[in-house]
Amino acid sequence: MSDNPSVQVIQTPNVLRLKVGGRFGGIDAAAIAKAEAALKSLSGNFTQWLNEELSKLDEARARVHTDGLTTETAELLYLRAHDLKGLGATYEFPIVTRIAGSLCKLIDDDDKRHSAPMFLVDAHIDAIKAAVRADIRDDSHPVGRKLAEELEERVRAFAA
Repeated sequence: MSDNPSVQVIQTPNVLRLKVGGRFGGIDAAAIAKAEAALKSLSGNFTQWLNEELSKLDEARARVHTDGLTTETAELLYLRAHDLKGLGATYEFPIVTRIAGSLCKLIDDDDKRHSAPMFLVDAHIDAIKAAVRADIRDDSHPVGRKLAEELEERVRAFAA
């Protein structure tokens, strides 16, 4: 401690332990197993749910084509792509997560969003739909990997 009277050291409690389960004995493996089993039981619905998300993405794209890439339509398109980025792996299509992530990078910056090439936006959406239609689930599939790599490279070039 300092002898300087104008300095005061305040010790704050470490609440991280409480947030990660320190007070409750750590992570409950049984609860995790139960949640995984529940998710597995729902997996029969994944295709339907994924197709519903793809329809929403297509609707957002149609609005962009109709109304242009405005603040509202770009935000809607971004939200739909972001949803797929989060849901792709859950629905057992990590390639969808990867491609949707690339689309998000293309349109996430407000300054560049309005100048994003529509052909590249369309290419991402068409790639996602093609992957689902052809049951290409991850980038171990050579076509899926090459497609994702090419889209990511085009987004990097646009951002530069």
